[in-house]
Amino acid sequence: MNNILNFNPVLELIIKAGRKLKPAFGKIKGERYKGGDAGNIVTKLDIETEEFLASSLKELYPSIGFKGEESGLRKKADMFWLVDPIDGTGYFVRGIPGCTNMIALIDGKEVIFSAIYDFINGNLYHAQKKQGAYCNNKKMHVSDLSLEEGFLYFECDINKKTLAEFESLKKYSMVLSSGYPPGFEYAMVASGKIEGRINLDPMGSDYDYASGVFLVKEAGGQVANIGSNEFDYMNLNSIAANKKVYKALTKGENPIFPPGS
Repeated sequence: MNNILNFNPVLELIIKAGRKLKPAFGKIKGERYKGGDAGNIVTKLDIETEEFLASSLKELYPSIGFKGEESGLRKKADMFWLVDPIDGTGYFVRGIPGCTNMIALIDGKEVIFSAIYDFINGNLYHAQKKQGAYCNNKKMHVSDLSLEEGFLYFECDINKKTLAEFESLKKYSMVLSSGYPPGFEYAMVASGKIEGRINLDPMGSDYDYASGVFLVKEAGGQVANIGSNEFDYMNLNSIAANKKVYKALTKGENPIFPPGS
């Protein structure tokens, strides 16, 4: 079915959603928190944007299911949309660039399409299985820098194990403790501005990462779950990097994340 889907209307929807949000950037207050983390803030626009995308996508493709950050699973199906209406709501509320809208299409257990819209800067990133990744319809590619030359984003739940991994990474590369929302960071990796992003016991959920990891893969990157040669989007521990960096991290002389670890 994915071979006959027309994704242009989906891209138009995500642009429309982002443009509706932009006037409220830095001007809206949060209504509640989903947890103790100050970043897990929810505004009325998170809910309204998800409702807009859910209803609009249903009109386009009635048979495809839907799962969103705010409402959860609305319709169960083998093929479904996985949506984060505002990735980085905390940034959105504070008026800090980096927030995005994200949509992924899941077929079985595989991501086959994703779109990330940086609505503040007007950059639309999207990818389709085996057709590459694009920013504003211009093809993107990951960088060709080595681990030693590279910059890496690293998201983790700080504990003794993850701190040890962080210290090991710092010996080889410039490690940036993940600060921007995931969608924006993965877009930076896919566009070759950053060499990789690592999740180790991250704080998010599948809707936070699936779109971005797929974008990196289609931009020529290598993606896999930590300790494995395979990738399952529901396993949040992952590496998404250019091929040189991925090889050094997993198969080099002193691999930090060897398969089977």
